[in-house]
Amino acid sequence: MGIKTVAIYSDADARSSHVILADEAVRVGPPPSDQSYLSIPAILNAIKETGAQAVHPGYGFLSENSHFVKSLDEAGVVFIGPGEKAMADLGDKIRSKIIAKNSGVNTIPGFDGVVKNTDHALEISRSIGYPVMLKASAGGGGKGMRIAWNDQKVIEGFKLASQESKSSFGDDRLLIEKYIDNPRHIEIQILADNFGNAVYLPERECSIQRRNQKVIEEAPSVHLDTSTRKAMGEQAISLVKHVGYVSAGTVEFLVDSKRNFYFLEMNTRLQVEHPITEYITGLDLVEQMIRVAANQKLFMKQEDIKYKGWAIESRVYAEDPEKYLPSIGRLSKYIEPVSLTDKHEVRCDSGIVEGSEISIYYDPLICKLSTYGETRDEAIQTMGRALDSYVIKGVTHNIPLLREVIGSSRFKSGNISTKFLAEEYPEGFKGHILKNDSLFELASIAALVHAKRDVRNWCWKDGNESFSNRNVPNNWNLWVKIHNNNSKIETVNVHVERRSTTLQHKDEYQVIVESHPPTIVNAQWPLESPLINAQLLVPNQSKRSVTVQYLDPLPVGFRLQYMGTKFDITVHNKRQHELSQFMIEKPKKDLSKVIISPMPGSVISVAVNVGDIVNEGVEVAVVEAMKMQNILRASRVGKVKKINVKPGSSVAAEEVLIEFEDEEQK
Repeated sequence: MGIKTVAIYSDADARSSHVILADEAVRVGPPPSDQSYLSIPAILNAIKETGAQAVHPGYGFLSENSHFVKSLDEAGVVFIGPGEKAMADLGDKIRSKIIAKNSGVNTIPGFDGVVKNTDHALEISRSIGYPVMLKASAGGGGKGMRIAWNDQKVIEGFKLASQESKSSFGDDRLLIEKYIDNPRHIEIQILADNFGNAVYLPERECSIQRRNQKVIEEAPSVHLDTSTRKAMGEQAISLVKHVGYVSAGTVEFLVDSKRNFYFLEMNTRLQVEHPITEYITGLDLVEQMIRVAANQKLFMKQEDIKYKGWAIESRVYAEDPEKYLPSIGRLSKYIEPVSLTDKHEVRCDSGIVEGSEISIYYDPLICKLSTYGETRDEAIQTMGRALDSYVIKGVTHNIPLLREVIGSSRFKSGNISTKFLAEEYPEGFKGHILKNDSLFELASIAALVHAKRDVRNWCWKDGNESFSNRNVPNNWNLWVKIHNNNSKIETVNVHVERRSTTLQHKDEYQVIVESHPPTIVNAQWPLESPLINAQLLVPNQSKRSVTVQYLDPLPVGFRLQYMGTKFDITVHNKRQHELSQFMIEKPKKDLSKVIISPMPGSVISVAVNVGDIVNEGVEVAVVEAMKMQNILRASRVGKVKKINVKPGSSVAAEEVLIEFEDEEQK
């Protein structure tokens, strides 16, 4: 559009991609967000220093802060988004619900007011009937939200939700409403200008969530029919016109199995998942926001809005995919997936590069990975390939979970809800479980990797680029041991044979595994490089392409990433296999006598003292990281021996916070 840009940054983001890409960049403070990205005076100073004429707020921080909009108005600076009053009305969950009712929008039963305290929360919850949802009146993104199924959960949830809301948005007000069990989360994107024109775009489904935060989104939704889509869109338009809303915005709904829909909230900003709407409509939503802010009319009418194909977004987080706890560190290796066709079917919206630091201060989102296809199946297949080829080393990430969901039969069928993850992984996600076919596939590729590395160790090339065959083995009888995340070890006997020593066929091997027919495996793999692109050809079957990541060499094997999950591979010859049964296993560390921090962060509170006797399940401390608070509880009855931290302490992952006395012998 030919517009020069100014980036603002904190000290933690001094080398971030947005800083490098912008025409100018201004420091606004130290890493804590309340001293930088949430500091209105600091941002106003940056505007004054650079002479910026407009501000696009992005997704978080001050993007839904009406006081910020007012400050910009007073400074004569354009806010690329809604006006102060519309943002205040619709960005506040309490007020927006009342407005939605008055606009003829379907709403969820609940309390239309501010919850005063814990006793008031209990009174409201009991009158509505459990389960209830406690959530922050300001902001979004899953921060300050708790589901309560009983009085005790209300007491606990009120404290945590209030604290998270205050920390994230500077506003600790909460509202309470009926929790709709097993719903779908479907939202309507709207665009509105200053001339009374407004349109709704095809819906996005955001039902795959953890901690009330979206993980995988798609557009459109398999659940909606034409009449429901039209009714939801028209109610969204009714809402925004009622308050004179302009710019881009999103009206979120909960939809039950019978397609009844209820207003959830409105996000008065650009959504994180906007790329999938752009994919299927061909519209650039940020461009439309800028044009509306420049007082231009929308160029499209409702009848002009069409969509084509299907798009999916996976939010790639630096976090443990089992407990959803954030991870920090430096990205020692980082390779994003790319499109393989001129359809640009893969899109990565990220702000980091290899060498970037993932810090404790902000949301752990690494990338918004979006894929497009003519059909939903095609978009899913492309997402699977993209996740398989996405290389991230240096931090723990959630690609194993994303890959498992994308590949699951339930997701492919479209039978999803906001409870998908809890229902599919009730004990927490443990990684990909190898079954007969996938075990064979991984064992075959692992054996081929071993063979290629062994050939490398034995041979060299002569001047004619043909292999010298001196002492180079052509076949291997191997025992491949695959270590699962659930501590189960799978052992597979694999016979591998090189098909030819010529350069033309040097990557082709025949693999024989018991109970499986001989399989030709061809792997394009520059040795020790991160991506192994393999093809498996079973007689009378179609060729199957598989991408596996080679992560690290191990003393007698290597670590591979397959279907998103990491597997430690041990490869033995016959004699090594015979002797391995005599190896003594290393004892596991006893963690029953300590409380460790599950993640890097800050200690918010310590609820015990030295000498206290605590029962199993009792809260002993609260640790916060990236604006999310986690209660740490005693795993057994015990007496507190030592407390190593205090409120405000910074802690590392697995740092010992509290120690208990040894259990008395009975």
